[in-house]
Amino acid sequence: MEDVIIKVEEIIAQLNEEENLDIDFPDSYIEDLAKSFVKRDLSDDELRELIRRLKAAYDRAHVEAGEAVGTVAAQSVGEPGTQMTMRTFHYAGVTELNVTLGLPRLIEIVDARKEIATPTMDIYFDEERRNDEEFVRTLANQIGKSTINDILSDSINLNYGTMEVEADLDNKKIEEKRLDREEINSIIEKTFKKATITNNHIVIPSQKSDKSDSKFEIRELRLLADKVRDLQISGIKGIGKVIIRKDDVEWIIHTEGSNLKEILDMDGIDHVRTTTNNIHEIGEVLGIEAARQSIINEAQNTLSEQGLSVDVRHIMLVADIMTSEGVVKSIGRHGISGEKSSVLARAAFEETGKHLLNASIRGEVDDLTGIIENIIIGQPIPLGTGSVGVKMDYKNE
Repeated sequence: MEDVIIKVEEIIAQLNEEENLDIDFPDSYIEDLAKSFVKRDLSDDELRELIRRLKAAYDRAHVEAGEAVGTVAAQSVGEPGTQMTMRTFHYAGVTELNVTLGLPRLIEIVDARKEIATPTMDIYFDEERRNDEEFVRTLANQIGKSTINDILSDSINLNYGTMEVEADLDNKKIEEKRLDREEINSIIEKTFKKATITNNHIVIPSQKSDKSDSKFEIRELRLLADKVRDLQISGIKGIGKVIIRKDDVEWIIHTEGSNLKEILDMDGIDHVRTTTNNIHEIGEVLGIEAARQSIINEAQNTLSEQGLSVDVRHIMLVADIMTSEGVVKSIGRHGISGEKSSVLARAAFEETGKHLLNASIRGEVDDLTGIIENIIIGQPIPLGTGSVGVKMDYKNE
């Protein structure tokens, strides 16, 4: 294939020289041309004609000077948004996990919400570990939240005579979850100082109260039982349920909740493909460019899951404006729209009275350089034909 790519590049160089076409395709286009050349068994003349036609289509796809790209992008993303559903769907065939999709997810993305409704992670593994089921299951149990309740052989027993909480651990469940028994014992002893552990039997006495009220002591005992039941013995902060799935080639872990920083610090994780749907978290851990790409990916996935097709360039423009200042900003009165330099543009969006009052107090001046403010006062907008000034020389010489 490399020989074919070199051949395509040589023909493009010839066309640039002979026909002055000024062709400068991205590498992906050249690879596609090479594949088509091989697959269709084209002749050199047919390849030349294909390159000419691709050049014409490529030039047509460029945005013209004076094009209202912001308005077109808003229309192109907003109009399909009206066709989207409002429901929460199950995650990619995994019934145990729910994830926000459709219009609510699109609103979450453009609002740049820090606390999203259903944070999830897709964890992939490097080449050595991606087919190692034992390693994946062990890691999944380290990542996912497990409590004492998950490893009990029976329900917790409340002994009202001695005012103690009693519980029995199940060795089989501990082995299935790949947990360390000594670590579990140390967590229990650290949390409940007076706990005694004999083999699998745990006894935890209630904290004696100064009050002699027996109802108060019974309530304390029940609260202690709940505390024992909910004591976390494994897992990473922010991550709850964990689902392990095997696709055609590898094992993947899906999580309810997200903690990208700690997951990426673990051994065996594929740092390139492992991701979260929390855009702010990606921005903090991987940087603003990664956050920009995440906005594009999340918006595209949300739209495509609904069967809607939007040109990626519109979504890229939205992502660019949201991340242009080095932090992820929302598109709304608390973000991009609320920070416009034009008073009239801010007032036209939301909170009209507040913006006009504050501007008059500060003595702000509107230079009328944008679209909205010129529409408001009835002037031609500085786009399309309005972006060109025409002068006529009427003097006769």
